[in-house]
Amino acid sequence: MTEAAEAVERAYREEWTALLATLAGQLGGDVGLAEDAVAEAFTAAVAEWPTRGVPSRPGAWLTTVARRRAIDRMRREATRSAALDRLETLMRDDDTTDPEPPDRSGVDDDRLRLLFTCCHPALALEARVALTLRVVGGLEVPEVSRALLTTETTMYQRLVRAKRKIKTARIPYRVPGAEELPDRVHGVLHVIHLVYTEGHVASSGDDLVRVDLCREAIRLSRLVVELLPADSEALGLLAFLLLTDARRPARTDAAGLPVALEDQDRGRWDQAAVSEGTAILERALGLRSPGPFQVQAAIAALHAEAPHRDATDWPQIAALYGELSRLAPSPVVTINRAAALAMADGPHVALALLADLDGDERLERYQPLHATRAELLARAGDADGAAIAYRRAIELTQNAAERAALEARSRRVRRT
Repeated sequence: MTEAAEAVERAYREEWTALLATLAGQLGGDVGLAEDAVAEAFTAAVAEWPTRGVPSRPGAWLTTVARRRAIDRMRREATRSAALDRLETLMRDDDTTDPEPPDRSGVDDDRLRLLFTCCHPALALEARVALTLRVVGGLEVPEVSRALLTTETTMYQRLVRAKRKIKTARIPYRVPGAEELPDRVHGVLHVIHLVYTEGHVASSGDDLVRVDLCREAIRLSRLVVELLPADSEALGLLAFLLLTDARRPARTDAAGLPVALEDQDRGRWDQAAVSEGTAILERALGLRSPGPFQVQAAIAALHAEAPHRDATDWPQIAALYGELSRLAPSPVVTINRAAALAMADGPHVALALLADLDGDERLERYQPLHATRAELLARAGDADGAAIAYRRAIELTQNAAERAALEARSRRVRRT
C-alpha cells in the first residue's frame, strides 16, 4: 500500500465521523447530504493525494473539500438556505484548503448530537441501529449488514429511508433536553454497544480488533454518562465496555491470531481499566435499578477478578447469563450462555441449549453460532460433527485473523 493510500485509510478511520458530524451541523442536520459530501471528499483524496501529496492536516483538507461538495450540490439543486449561506461564509473565511480543525470537545460534541439524531424515536429501531453504525461508527454497508444479520440490498434501502426521514420529518440535530433524555437513552446505549461489538471482533479485514471503534464506543459511552450520571444502565454499559476492553492486550498472540479467554495471559490485562470499570459497576448497582448492561458488566467483572482460569466462577457466570436471558432474550445471549454452561456443567448441557436455536433462519449465516457449536462438539468428543461445524463457521468468517484461528482449531480436531 502506498503512502497516500495509507493516509486515506487512516483519515477514514480517524476523521470520518467527526467530519460528517461537523458538516451535518453546518447543514442544519441534513445527514444524507453531509454523508454524500464527505464521501466525495474522500473520493477526491484517493484521486489527488497520490499525485499532489498528502496534506499536512488531512482532516482539515477533507473538511474544506466536503464543504465545497455540499455547496455545489445545494447550488445545483437551487437550494437557498441558512445552511448554504453559512457554508459560503465559512469558505470565504478560509483562505486556505488546510484550515485549523474546529474544536469539538465537551458534552455538546458534534458526534453526540449526530448520535442522538440517528437514534431519534421517529426512526424505527432497526433504522436507528443501522444508521448509527454507518454514520457514527463509520462502518461500510456490508459490515453493517453482517452485524445486523441482513442483506446488503436491504441495508442500503434501510439507510436511504432513514436519512430521508430525518430530512423530511425535520428531526432536530441536537442533544435532547433533560426531560427527553431518559426515554431516548436506551436506544443510544444499544447502538453504542453494537459499535463496540464490531470493534471487539471486526466482521471483516485482517485484524481481529478495530481499536478505533472500541475507543469511539467507550468515548461515546462516557459522554452519555456525563449527560446522565444517575442512569444505572448508562453506567452499566460504560463499566461493561471498560472491563471487556481491559482484556484487549492479551486477546491476540504475536501473529495477531485470537487467544481464547481461558488461555490469555491475565498479567497483560489493563488493570487500570479493570479498576475503573469495577468502580463504575459498583456505582451502577448502588442505584438499585438492574438492567442488561449491568448484568453483562457483572459477568465481565467475574472474569476480571479471577487470578487464573481455574479460579473463574463459571456457575455464577452461567447464572448471570440466565438472568440476562430473562431481561433481554436473544440468540446472542443464548449462545454466550451455552458457552458458560459448557464450562460449568459440561458441553452436552450447552449443546442441548444451542439446539433450541435450530430452525431460526436468521442464524443460518450467523458465524458465532457455528463456531461455538464446533467448539462444544469438539469438547464432547464428536470430531466429525465439530469438523462440519468448523467448516461452516470458516465459510462465514470474513475476518482473516479469526478465520486463521478457526482453521487451526479445525485441523486439531481432525487429527484427534
